[in-house]
Amino acid sequence: MTDLYLYHSASAPADEIAAHHDALWDSLAAGGWREAPGGFLWTRRDLKCRITEHDVHPQDAAAGRILPTSYRSLDVQIASVAYTPPPSVRQLPWNVLSTGIRFKDCPGTLTRVPDLSVLADLRPFQVEIGCGTSVEAGIPPLHRLHEIYRVTDRQGHEPREHRFTLSPTADTLLHEVLTGPEEKTAEFVEMFRACFLAEPTPAMWALKELKDAGHLVGPVITNNFDVLAARAGLDECFMRRYDQAVPDVEWVDGAKALLVVGLHADRRKVQARARERGMKIVYLDPEGFWHNGQFMPYPLEGPQDGDLVCRATAVEALPALVNLLDRQPC
Repeated sequence: MTDLYLYHSASAPADEIAAHHDALWDSLAAGGWREAPGGFLWTRRDLKCRITEHDVHPQDAAAGRILPTSYRSLDVQIASVAYTPPPSVRQLPWNVLSTGIRFKDCPGTLTRVPDLSVLADLRPFQVEIGCGTSVEAGIPPLHRLHEIYRVTDRQGHEPREHRFTLSPTADTLLHEVLTGPEEKTAEFVEMFRACFLAEPTPAMWALKELKDAGHLVGPVITNNFDVLAARAGLDECFMRRYDQAVPDVEWVDGAKALLVVGLHADRRKVQARARERGMKIVYLDPEGFWHNGQFMPYPLEGPQDGDLVCRATAVEALPALVNLLDRQPC
């Protein structure tokens, strides 16, 4: 493993940090790590692990965050021996933290439509896609990354049943990495391997046909990192960036609608921008997913007053839209 880098920072009451510290030492011993002189650096084959404790974390001090006086912090950095992450990478988690926590939206009064035929009168339109199109290509949904990194407790089948893991003693990620780094690293790259192996779906090729026909304008505004739209020959405007709250979007003058495909909550500000431009928002989402042969409801969070929602999959509705518009003049 030549480019492994994992940074884990926990701030909690001193007794929880002490228990977290003891659990780390047990995991290091179980994983066969060797302690270097000084007691804060450990090595195992081609990996190094550095552990640092703080009464007041330097990042909290720099940001003016004041934690309770009983709190302490413990940082764990695991990396390949020959790899040193650049400062921008080391700082990225703290930059993300500074943007705050996403608050859940309250849906407005929406209108459900049976199909996307409403877009015949809303041409040209732009499109924003989320992980629904990726799931249809065989890529795991984003909450799979939450499972891999133990962000949630993974209790229950529905993602909304999962609760964030907030106590360091309840977080099993470091134990898994320290005791079985080779196995855990295979999990880390699972999502990216699936992206490399995936192929554009009929939904993606339908978007390409809509673009070529002039019904769809502008780049595909995408929250996905699988570049499936690009592989189908479409320009992409990539939104999943953490150095900007909402990256710039290339809006096209005259576009009458924004079609939002398989996207729940991540980039609602894109839709808000479209509303400000007077564009109609049309959602395409089955509002659920199949798990072990059972359909699990997963209602949309973002629709607001006047938005339209078509409860169907992209592979069903987008090719049907192509066929419909092919029979109608522009």
